[in-house]
Amino acid sequence: DKIAFTGHVDTAKIIQKQAAETLKRTTFELGGKSPNVIFADADMDAAVAGAFHAIYFHGGQCCTAGSRLFVEKKIQQEFVERLAEKAKTRKIGDPLDAATEQGPQVSQEQMDKILHYVELGQKQGATLLTGGERFGERGFYVEPTIFDNVKDDMAIARDEIFGPVVSVLPFNGVDEVVKRANDTTYGLAAAIWTKDLDKAHLYAKQVKAGTVW
Repeated sequence: DKIAFTGHVDTAKIIQKQAAETLKRTTFELGGKSPNVIFADADMDAAVAGAFHAIYFHGGQCCTAGSRLFVEKKIQQEFVERLAEKAKTRKIGDPLDAATEQGPQVSQEQMDKILHYVELGQKQGATLLTGGERFGERGFYVEPTIFDNVKDDMAIARDEIFGPVVSVLPFNGVDEVVKRANDTTYGLAAAIWTKDLDKAHLYAKQVKAGTVW
């Protein structure tokens, strides 16, 4: 009677074509490139911790991962430095070990895809701050990776990587960041960090996302 699918947009197109024959209802959740926006007036400690969790939760294997991290230029340097310090201390390893903070990617194919995007990000001119390598020789582990000074048209800013890779994109103001946040084929989730409630509500209203934190 109905098909619900979570996955890649190309697969959803195939399903929708087949579902059309019998007018089946469909619900698709096709990934995200969620904008996580940090304003200069945010609580820095909370925003760093929140941005860290948003991308590295489940090793980045999360549809709502905050993979596009927009940081106001006034605090960009301090913010990315603190985020990078946190990433460097993350404990990667056996997910059955209670001390482990990040487990492996789901497959060799996915690990290779993530590392391909890391290589592509560097080729297209983004600054690799930390990570970007396979961790260890056994298992499909990828280091927590941060790219700084990313441009909106780079592959790492446009494609869903589905791994522990975050793109930091500097911005100057509300109108600019809303426009850039909405420049995506996805519209799954979004977040804003600020102490200004009017600004937060304005962003939440204008950003094209099903969920706003």
